[in-house]
Formats: sequence, structure tokens, C-alpha cells
Amino acid sequence: MKLVALFSTLMVAGLFLVAGCGDSGTTGGSGGGSNEKPKKVVIGFVAKSNTNPVFQAAHVGARDAAKELAAKYGVEIEVNIQTPTGENAQKQAEAVENLSRLGAAGIAVACSDANALTPAIDRAVGAGVAVICFDSDAPKSKRFAYYGTDDIDCGKQVMAQLAKEMGGKGTIAILAGNQSAPNLANRVAGVREELKNHPDIKEIASGAVYHEETPEKAAEKVQEVQRANGNITGWAMIGGWPLFTRDALPWAPGAVKVVSVDALPQQIGYLESGHVQVLLAQDCYGWGYKSVEILMEKIVNKKDPASVKVIDPLTKVTKDNAAEWSKKWEKWVK
Repeated sequence: MKLVALFSTLMVAGLFLVAGCGDSGTTGGSGGGSNEKPKKVVIGFVAKSNTNPVFQAAHVGARDAAKELAAKYGVEIEVNIQTPTGENAQKQAEAVENLSRLGAAGIAVACSDANALTPAIDRAVGAGVAVICFDSDAPKSKRFAYYGTDDIDCGKQVMAQLAKEMGGKGTIAILAGNQSAPNLANRVAGVREELKNHPDIKEIASGAVYHEETPEKAAEKVQEVQRANGNITGWAMIGGWPLFTRDALPWAPGAVKVVSVDALPQQIGYLESGHVQVLLAQDCYGWGYKSVEILMEKIVNKKDPASVKVIDPLTKVTKDNAAEWSKKWEKWVK
């Protein structure tokens, strides 16, 4: 009996040893219990639209970060881009779900609609995936950080620059993009907040100008609203959508003042022609590069950024520094 009992004890101990020798995993969520550094980290990347140049630049930044940061973190980094062709919050949510199922350790997402993305983000975080928002936040979700523009401040800066160009008087229209996008809603709010400081400037009675976020649709909307409101003397463009196509602005250079967010090469052409007075540039490349870097700190070093919101300042671009700024795009869009 003693020999049988001893044999049984050894068998149980052996089973525990075998169970403890399983694969510890080289990819997957950041939450797990192991402190062992992974050999490969997969980062999912979901921007708003594959056809928008600002997100094309973000894709380049994310891929560059994967190459350049591999040595720093001592792991292979793979970026899996699942940005929809056009803006579609439901497809973004499906991409987040898919990336989580595929074992991504981290996901960076720019939310076309915060309400639509929040459940998918929360499920991914519940599965142990580190999630960061960039460009457009989902502040009520369980994402651990946001990287990008302070959108209220962005709107204020657009309006402050436009008021200066308009000499403090006139009528403006706000080009506002997708009505469901939380970052754009905050920019509109910022424009209107700053507008209170300029009592001789009024917004058109019909309110903010919303539109499908393609260059052609945006240009059509600007032309339509300008024809219907001949008294408009300034446009506060919280996104540069119409400036990505040619002949979008149906007025003589300087006849209507324009301040726009972003400073892509196509937009700089309008700056040089005098149709646009000021561009406020975002670091679109950094949306990709910095998001991957913040995720790697979280995944590999278990380190959160100093603040939940990591704000990237805007750069004022005028005719004086347009050529210098354009050089950045030689790297950002390859």
C-alpha cells in the first residue's frame, strides 16, 4: 500500500510539472500575468479612412515606428493595418474585434463615432489588449490613453487666426465634416467659444456645414453654401477636406478669408495662391509613430504615459514657412 501511495504522489507531481511547461506566448494581450518579454508584438492600427492623406501619413508613421523601435524594445514589431476604405464606424468596430481575436497585443484607433467604437474597445481591453485612441477619442471607453490634438483648443486657434485675417468683422461659415465624429464636434465647439470674443463676426444662420468627408463632396458643399450665403467673408475649416482637390474655392484669392486645419502638399498650393491665409498643421505622421511607441511602453514596460491625454501642439503654416513644412511630407507620404 505504501508503494502504491508513493507512486500515486509521484504521478500527480509529474502532471503538475507537465502543465507548467506550456507555451508562454510570444504575442497577444498586455494584461497576462507573465513578466517575460515577448519575442514579437502585433499592433493593430485602425484609422478613419484609407483614402484620406492624413491617415495615409499615419500609416507610414506606424510602419516606420515598427522598424525603428524594434531594437529599442528588443522585440519584433508587426503593424496590422485594418483601416476601412471610407469612414465607417461599424467597420472600425469590426476591425477592433477582429484584431483582438487575432491576438494583437495593442490597438490604436481613430474613432469615427465614439459611441459605436466604445463597446468594441471595452471588449478588447477586457481580453487583455492595450488600446489607445489617436486623432479622435472615445473618452468613455476603457482605452488607456489618447494621442493627438486638443480639439477644443484647435477650434479656438482656427477662429482666432480667422478673426485676425478678417480684421475682426464679417460673417463666417464653419466647415465641420462628419457630425458623428467627437473630435470634430469639439473643434466646432472651440470655434464658437472663441467667436464670443469677436462680437462683430457672426456665424451664418444655418449653422455648421456638415458633409461626407471626401474632397469632392466637401468642395461641392463649400461652393453650395457660398452661393446660398453671399455674405460669407470667412471660412473656419476644422478639417482641410476640400483643399485636397483642385479649384475647390470659387472666389478670387483673398476675397474670402480661409483658415484650415492640416497642411498637406495639396493644401499648401491654396496657401501659395492666396486662397487660404493660414494652415494649422497636425503631426499626422506622429499619429502613427507616437501611438505605436506609447503602446510599446505599455505592452513591454507596463508603463502608462504621464497623462491620459498626450497632446500634440499645432504648427502654424503660412507662406513664410510653407516650403520648410512641405519637406516633412517627403517622408510622411512615400
